[in-house]
Amino acid sequence: MPSPFQWPVRIYWEDTDAGGVVFYANYLKYMERARTEWLRTLGHEQQRLRDEEGILFVVRRVEVDYLRPAVLDDRVLVSAQLVEMKRASLVIRHALQRETPEGEGELLCRGVVRIACLDARRLAPRAIPKALARAMNSGE
Repeated sequence: MPSPFQWPVRIYWEDTDAGGVVFYANYLKYMERARTEWLRTLGHEQQRLRDEEGILFVVRRVEVDYLRPAVLDDRVLVSAQLVEMKRASLVIRHALQRETPEGEGELLCRGVVRIACLDARRLAPRAIPKALARAMNSGE
């Protein structure tokens, strides 16, 4: 299993609800950003995958555990780790940790996202391209 990819996020006013904590749906956005940036570091931007490979990745299922709230100005590290790959699907495990002054992370939220690979025109399942699958599995 490849090492987790990590992406830093700062919590802004727009991310919070009336109670001053991050609105629950925004955690899904942070997970999405981490997955997108993970693919980018592997050399596979999503726009190019659609235009050149003819594939899309779509979320099929999400499980999220909200453990502690993130608040305005927090620095949060969002991880994305491939835990399963099948012919036309992926399972990614996410963790969101608040960066503390001591350098330790305080776990705020964790989730598991199942993603389907689709043919961009037909919106039907399609195999993940071999080069992309190799990159995802090796983390390079």
